[in-house]
Order: sequence, then C-alpha cells, then structure tokens
Amino acid sequence: MTTSATPTLEIHPLPGHGAEDVLVLPDGPHEGSVLSGTEDGAIFRLSHDGRRIDRVAHTGGRPLGLELHPDGRLLVCDAHRGLLRVDLATGDVEQVVHEVGGREMVFCNNAAIASDGTVWFSDSSTRFSIEQWKDDFVQDTRTGRLLRLDTSGEVSVVLDGLAFANGVALAADESFVVVAETGARTLVRHWITGERAGSRDLLVADLPGYPDNIARGSDGLIWVAVASPRDAVVERLQQGPPWLRRQVTRIPQRLQPKPARTCRVQAYDDTGRLVHDHDLPAEGFHMATGVRERDGDVWIGSLLEPAVAVLRR
Repeated sequence: MTTSATPTLEIHPLPGHGAEDVLVLPDGPHEGSVLSGTEDGAIFRLSHDGRRIDRVAHTGGRPLGLELHPDGRLLVCDAHRGLLRVDLATGDVEQVVHEVGGREMVFCNNAAIASDGTVWFSDSSTRFSIEQWKDDFVQDTRTGRLLRLDTSGEVSVVLDGLAFANGVALAADESFVVVAETGARTLVRHWITGERAGSRDLLVADLPGYPDNIARGSDGLIWVAVASPRDAVVERLQQGPPWLRRQVTRIPQRLQPKPARTCRVQAYDDTGRLVHDHDLPAEGFHMATGVRERDGDVWIGSLLEPAVAVLRR
C-alpha cells in the first residue's frame, strides 16, 4: 500500500462553484480533457493542461456524477432532475429517469455503466434534496437506494435502506457493483453474476471517513473520494433518538457539526485491499467528493470548491 502525505496538487479554477465530480475523456478530439458540473447547472470541459475551459452544456438543475455512455453521450446524475443524457457536441439535454415507482427522485447522485449499456445509479435520499444533505446525514434516514436502468428502459430498485447512497462502481469483470454508503462509512457490494448473484456484502467496512463518489481507474482499482474524516459527535447523534436528530438539524448552521477541512482519496482492489492512500494538503483545496485516476494522474472534484485539482503521480 502506498501513501502520500505531502504531494503537490495542481488546482485549476472553474467559472462555477462546487465542481462535485470529475470525468476524464478517454479518446476523441478532446482526449484527456476533464468534465465537471457546478452548482449553477453548467458542465465545463477543462483541457488536460488546464489552459482552456469551455462550457459544453447546462442541465437546468444541479449536476453531480458524470459518466460517459457507450453511445458517446454524457450521462449526468442531476440532483434535481434525475438521470440525464447530454450531447457533448450540441449541448442538448435529454431527461432519462426522473421518477421511480411513480415518485419523483429528489437526490440522484452517481452512476456506473456496464459494457452492455446497463446503468447502475444511486439515489441518496427519498426525503431530503442536496440542499439538505446534512439533514439526511445526521438524521440517518437510511432511505438511500441503488437503482438499475436496463437497456430496455426499465428501472428497478436493487438495494434500499442505505445510509446515504453515493458513489457507484463496477467490478473489472462486472461480476458485482459497489455503492458507497456515506453515512455508514462502508462500500456495499451487490453481486451480479456467479454463485452469489443477488446477494450483498461489504467490499470495505469501517472506512476512515465518509465516502462520496467512487470510480474505477485506468489502473483497474476502485478510487474513493473521502469527503471528511470520521466524526465521533455525528456518529453518536446518528445513534440517538429520532427527535434529537431532528432537533440538531434545526439549530443554526453555524452551530451544527461541520466537515473537517481535509482532502483525501484512496484506492482499493476488487478484494477490498487498500492499495493507495493519499492524504493531501487541504490549504488550497478541500472536501474531495469526486475522483478519477487516468494514466497515473488522479483528478479530484469538490462539492465546496470553484475548481478541480489533479495529483500527478
């Protein structure tokens, strides 16, 4: 396992706040460019060297997780509008999934796409929107879900009762799908094929902090953005009576528990073994919520920063 305590982060500002996720384009005329969505609904494309920034689309909502669909379009998990497809050449936006079982989604978050086009995606909460993410987190509603969009267009609930379902990634051989359970600090594994198909277990338990987006890198590892370290006060509150948890989220923001100022990403193999642990300087960039490894470079997004960052290893 490798660690990195004092590496240098390159920080690349964007003309929007809250660049929550990052996606590196694998080929084509913009190979190596990085996409990120900001809280104003814009999706920007940043050249690999950071010298050029183009706005390629606007979702009309709040884009979070980004994935490249096999048809070349961008799949966007929009917290307000659900699952979208975006034509990167024209900026056209198509709403694909906005409700499940006749009920509107309120917090579509992250996705992974199988080789056959099946989309696995997360719905963090059925009660609270992204603007109230702390409420769901502290109240521990466990209404998060892992969903599946078949190539036929059918949507099904694969897992429910998750403690703030977040990042999603597939095994290298697509034998299982992993969803980050932020509130419980775990990576939950749902088996797709083989003797254990249909069952669930934990790929990783007791993470050192609260996982956000996860993604498989070009190195074959599952990279995990650790948004904040474990908070003993928050976890005691989560175990308290429901009335206490509700009261805490009603007190002024300045008095509520706050994420620590850190920037940390980790990488695990398909057995759950920790391979990389980068605890990065947080002075100029903090709260890692998105991470992508591509050819040794590790790109990082943040829910709180008007920028993306890259660790060039």
